Amino acid sequence: MTGESAPDRTVLEITGTDRVDFLQGLVSNDLGRLKNGLVYAALLTPQGKYLADFFLVPGDQAILIDVKDSLADGLARRLSMYKLRADVRIAVSPLAVTRGLGPAPAGAFTDPRHPDLGWRAYGATGGAPAIDWGAIRVAHCIPETGVELIPDDSFILEAGFERLHGVDFRKGCYVGQEVTARMKHKTELRKGLVRVRVDGAAPVGTEIEAGGKPAGVLYTQSGGMGIAYLRFDRAEGEMRAGGAILHRA
Repeated sequence: MTGESAPDRTVLEITGTDRVDFLQGLVSNDLGRLKNGLVYAALLTPQGKYLADFFLVPGDQAILIDVKDSLADGLARRLSMYKLRADVRIAVSPLAVTRGLGPAPAGAFTDPRHPDLGWRAYGATGGAPAIDWGAIRVAHCIPETGVELIPDDSFILEAGFERLHGVDFRKGCYVGQEVTARMKHKTELRKGLVRVRVDGAAPVGTEIEAGGKPAGVLYTQSGGMGIAYLRFDRAEGEMRAGGAILHRA
């Protein structure tokens, strides 16, 4: 099908001879994967908390970063802070982002997070947004920037980044790597994003209670299902979020 414009995205252009090594030491995924297409990754705080998620886009003379508009300025400033004397230049690109479902057209890239998320392309604009991406995200528990993914709060493993191919545990050091590796190898996750059945509805961000105790937060909902951030030790049986009744799917 014809792609639709993604007007809430900004494309940053990273150039310079040190661009690969520079990004490799900062982001959660391995830039070696660029040879296969898009790379989904995140930039973290030194304490391992999420700051921004984005797609790295391969190019001959540049690496593009496809990021949510609301995070673009902050991401560019943070990257510039780390640049020091590296031969790296960071600029906003005029390229537009288009995305769609079905087979990827020529020049487009498959979304690496999940096959049902289709493809992304960079260049000309597409048609008006018409696809219910929220329903697709809920069906596969895929977090969205600024909704389930909250800067300075979320941890990427609790948000499912391993399942979404957004983190590499063999690439070596990057900002926040020690905390992320410890969560992977030395602890069992006690909280995280999961799908829930929703009877009723509640605003995004509504707190969830189970047995009279705080159990998490309800986020995106679609078709009687939702994405919730839950404390697993309390997420048993019936839960409530405002006027909605929830059960783990």
